[in-house]
Order: sequence, then structure tokens, then C-alpha cells
Amino acid sequence: MSNSALSPRRWWALGALVLSALIIGLDGTIINVALPTLSGELGADSAQLQWIGGGYLLALSAAMLPIGLLGDRYGLKRMLLAGMAVFGLASAAGIWADSAGQVIAVRAVLGLGAAMIMPLSLAILPRIFGPEEVPKAVATWTAATALGMPIGPVVGGWLLNRFWWGSIFLFNIPVVALALVVSVVFLPADPKRMPVAAGERAPVDVLGVVSSALGITALVYGTILVPQEGWGSPLVLGALLGGAASLVGFVVRQRRFAHPLVDLGLFANARFRWGTLIAVFVNFAVMGILFVVPQYLEGVLGNDALGTGMRVLPLIGGLLVSATLSETLVPRFGARVVISVGLALLGAGALLGAGTDSGNGYGFTATWLGLAGLGFGMAVVPATSMVMGSLPTGNTGSGASLLETVQQVGGVLGVAVLGSVLGAGYLDRLAVSGLSQPAADAARDSLSGANAVAAQVDDPALQASAHDAFIHGMDLVLVVCGAIALVAAALAAVYLPGEPQDTPAPTLPTPAPRPGELLA
Repeated sequence: MSNSALSPRRWWALGALVLSALIIGLDGTIINVALPTLSGELGADSAQLQWIGGGYLLALSAAMLPIGLLGDRYGLKRMLLAGMAVFGLASAAGIWADSAGQVIAVRAVLGLGAAMIMPLSLAILPRIFGPEEVPKAVATWTAATALGMPIGPVVGGWLLNRFWWGSIFLFNIPVVALALVVSVVFLPADPKRMPVAAGERAPVDVLGVVSSALGITALVYGTILVPQEGWGSPLVLGALLGGAASLVGFVVRQRRFAHPLVDLGLFANARFRWGTLIAVFVNFAVMGILFVVPQYLEGVLGNDALGTGMRVLPLIGGLLVSATLSETLVPRFGARVVISVGLALLGAGALLGAGTDSGNGYGFTATWLGLAGLGFGMAVVPATSMVMGSLPTGNTGSGASLLETVQQVGGVLGVAVLGSVLGAGYLDRLAVSGLSQPAADAARDSLSGANAVAAQVDDPALQASAHDAFIHGMDLVLVVCGAIALVAAALAAVYLPGEPQDTPAPTLPTPAPRPGELLA
């Protein structure tokens, strides 16, 4: 497909998809800064606050796989627009919520809407861009998703400083409405399907949907409980083992069922298999960085939510630069070289950050964040393009959903593991001698708790100990992130396809449409 055959209106379509991806990334983190307000104004206890975030994650993770199949069957555009509508309506309901239970329900529905938007917006990209432009489109979409995560607390803090807590939901509505209108006008129409006789349409694998949803829900539920219950808790172990068993059963069924929910044969394709695995490794490392750095910037360096969000932007800046460079580098050197170098840079950035001590200021943090961002973009954009380019016609929704689901679940599990590493490192160095039992417990619970106790009892030594202890835990987390990235770099160098001529851009099986057929 040549550029001359493509309508310039495709850039408007990309804008709609980017806007929807941005609002999903933002909504995933904006709630964090609102939790104290929700606790005070709605009387939400700690368990309810946990499920305001956890319900969103559960719905998002569990719904993606069946959503991809529905998109392929009933139309990617149709299902994407439905997802935007669900997200907008749930946001409107959130404005009027007057109890913690209602906010939890709203967040769960928002997670369902996000599960419809994320994979389907990615799956549509190959339909509106030619093979040579897909990497650029994927880079833009990826940057929007990543940008939303650190910007969420910035927007949330700004809104809560000026308006009531419901403004975090109100903010979504005009953005989603704009994305919805632009999508209706500029996204390509779903292909017309020939009518089928009764009984000819492949049945939906209901048992597969149930087993995958139960398995993913149990895994995510177990990881959500880890910070409070610990890895040895019977509830946590039961959820994790039950989830793993359910997913094993799901895989067995998918291999035997005539019309599976997920085509596991996709993993026979080296580009899909290794591209997906590399994307999971990248997501693990970057989620770990985004887990600890905001806490460091706020709790140790003393920035507010707005300042913290702004100071994470070097990571996104590095992503934008390297995503642009990858369009030139991949055709010249091949995906294997570019992805391997990107992972090595990501690992080097994380390991450099692992050298942080109490004497370092923000300049050091900005430096290693920028380096990690460069590696992030060089790895994730070609890997995602490789996965999308390996998908057969009519299966992009299911393939993109599988990619996003694996990344999402891997990221949640990774944050749980890294949270335990951070907690162990923090408690190992924290000195609470001389404090009352309640004060010592509050200091052990979190860095923010230790800062509050230190301020209350005017104990600079406790604050210094807490800061040093947190930095120690953060450094351990970054060592793990760096090691994961370097292992992934080695795997990419060995196993990814490496011929430059095979990787300038994904070769998509979608036939070139006539100009008049491209956009609805």
C-alpha cells in the first residue's frame, strides 16, 4: 500500500485513537491523588480505597481477551465506539456517586470501557496506515499511553486543588466525547460481512471466556492483596494458585476447541512470540520505574503531585525521541539490533538509577530517566510493530487483545513483586527505636507515614532514616528492573529475526483499499 493511496484524513483518525489511549493511561493513575479526598469526604476505609483502584484493574485485565474476539467478529470500529461510550457514561455516573461503593462500581465499569478501548484502538492502526507508516502510528499511540501515566497525578492534583473530587470524572467526559466524534467521522468503516445461514457462525467459546476471566481475575486479585496480606497469606496463595490452574485449563481448552477464544497458534510465529515476550519485559521494567520514582520524587525530594508528574517527563521525552529514531534505525539495522540496543539502554538507565543515594538531586534522576526512556522507545515500538505485523487479516483484534492482556497481567504481577522488594529494602534500613508502637508501625507502613510521624514528633533523624531506607529499597527495585531488561536484551539478540530487509516495517496481509473505500 503506498502513501498516495491513503487519505490524509488518516491522521485525524490517529488523533482520535491517540486521544482515547491518552485518557485511558491518565485515568489509570489520576485516582491515586484523589484517594485521601475520597477517604475524607465519602468515609472510605482502607479496604474500599484499595478496591477503588483494584476494581478497575480487575475489569481491565479480565475483559480484554473476549473483547478482542468480539471486535474481530462484530467490527473493530463498532466495538471501539461502544467502549468509548461505556467509558464516557461511567465517567458521568462517577460525578454523581455519593458513596465509596458507588465509586468502586464506577471504576469497575471504567475498567471495562478501557479494556474495550486499549486493544481495539491498537488493532485498528494497520487498517488505516500502510506498512511503512505503521511504526510511526504505533510510536505515537505508545507515547500517548505512556504519557498518560505520569500526567494522571498532575491533572488530578490540579483538579482537586481547584474543584471537588468529582472533577476527576468530569474531566474525562469532554475528552472522550471529542474522541468519539472524531472516531465516528474519520475511522474506517468495518468491512461488510456476508450474511451467514443459521448455525454457520462459529460459536463463542463461553467456557473459554469464563475460565480466562476467572484465571486472570484470581491472579490480579491475589497480587492486589499482597501489600496487605503478604505472599504467605492463604488467601493470596489460594488466589494465585487458583488463577494459575484456571489459566492452565484455559490453555488446554484453547488447544482442543475448534473455535478458540485465542489462537495459540500465533505463538508459533517467532515475530509474535518474541515480540510479545519482549513487550512484557519492557512493561515490567518501566512499570517498576514508574512505581518507585514518583514516590521518591514526592516523599524524599519533597515535590507535590504537580511537580512529581512534571519531573517524570524525561522518561517520556526519551521515549518520543527514540520512537522517532526507530523509524530510521529499524530499516537500516533490523528489529533485532534496534530492540536489543534499546533494552540494553533501558537496563543501563535503571542500573544507573540504582546508584541513587541521599546526596543526589533531581538532575541525576532526570539523566537516568532520560536514558531509560530512550531504551524504552527503541524496544517497545519495534516490538509492538512486529507483533501487529505478524497478525493475519481478521485477527488483529484478538491478537492485540492477547498482547495487551499479557502485558497488563505481567505488569500487575511485576509491581506486586517489586513492591515486596521495595518493602523489604525499606524495612531493612529503617530505624524506629525510641518511638511508640503506633508511631513505629506508621513509620514502617510507608515512607509517607514515616514523614508524617517525623513531622509530628519533630524527629529529623527519623526522617533521614526513612529517606535513606526508601532509597535503598528503590535501588534494589531498579537493580531488578535493570537485570530484567538486560536478560531481555540477550534474548532479543539471540532469538529475534535479524535480517534488516525483513524488518523495515511489518508486512501486513490487509489488501490495499481503493481511496474511496478507506474512510467511512
